[in-house]
Order: sequence, then C-alpha cells, then structure tokens
Amino acid sequence: MNLPNKLTILRIAMVPVCLVLVALGWYVAAALVFALAAITDALDGHIARKKQLVTSFGKFADPIADKILTVSTMMMMSGQGLLPVWVPVIVVIRELMVDGLRLIAAEQGRVVAAGLSGKIKTVVQMVTILWVLVIDVPVMTTVLSVAVCVLTVYSGAEYLYQLRDLFAADLKK
Repeated sequence: MNLPNKLTILRIAMVPVCLVLVALGWYVAAALVFALAAITDALDGHIARKKQLVTSFGKFADPIADKILTVSTMMMMSGQGLLPVWVPVIVVIRELMVDGLRLIAAEQGRVVAAGLSGKIKTVVQMVTILWVLVIDVPVMTTVLSVAVCVLTVYSGAEYLYQLRDLFAADLKK
C-alpha cells in the first residue's frame, strides 16, 4: 500500500478519536485531531499526483474518507448544540445525491472527478468545523453555516447539471 492510501486510512482512523473528543466536550483537542485529518486529505492527493501514485483504491477511498470525517463530525457537533442540525442534513442529502450520480455514471463507464466547487465546499466545511470547535462566535458560525450550505447545494447542482445526460434516455420514455 502506498503512502497516499495509508494517509487516507489514517484519516478514517482519526474520525472516532475526533468524535469522542467532541462528545467529551474537549473541543480544542477535537479540533487538533480534525485539523491533522484535514491535512492528510491535502497531503494524500498532492503526493499521489506528484509521485504518480494515483490508485483505484485512492480514487474511491479518498472522497469517502472526507465525507466520513466531515459529516460525522458535523453530526456530533449538532448533537452537542454547536452546529445547527440543518447543516449536516443538507450536506448528507448532497453527498448521497452526488454518490448516486457517480454510481450511475460508473455503470456507463464514466469517471466523475471532483470539481473545483466540490473541493471548495470541502475546504469551507473543514474551516467551519474548526472555527466552531475553537472559536464559536455565534454570528460567524451562522454565516459560515449558511456558506457551507450554499456551497454544498451549488456544488451538488453543478454535478447534477454536468451529469444531466444520464437521465436523458429515461426522460424520453
């Protein structure tokens, strides 16, 4: 197993640690673990591309690791009253829709790479999580929560538009 894939697995392994720390109310410690996990996200992709270590496992596991990290942390934070419940709900709906679209596209032999808006969405989600865990000024938390949701909906709509032809045959029937 190459280094980028090991970093992806490490990121997944850090999720339960982060969740326990949030549940215990140790928010700064949770933020440190979350930040380290987020750094592995940036590193694994960079190393894989730079050293030509891109693998099928990495293409599959990396976006799933990101979703596991961000969605589970947002859900735990919502349960702690740190983040409005509507934030992870909107994120989960978008992620399920995009994953469904990717599965349909894969059945037709198409690989759908992450778009720029999806990458920006992930960064804003991660920054928001860190902000709320460390600083949590309510007005700014609300602004960041709205930004997360707007970017989440936008990037989901972008995928839907990009893959609209997947449904063309079904709509003509």
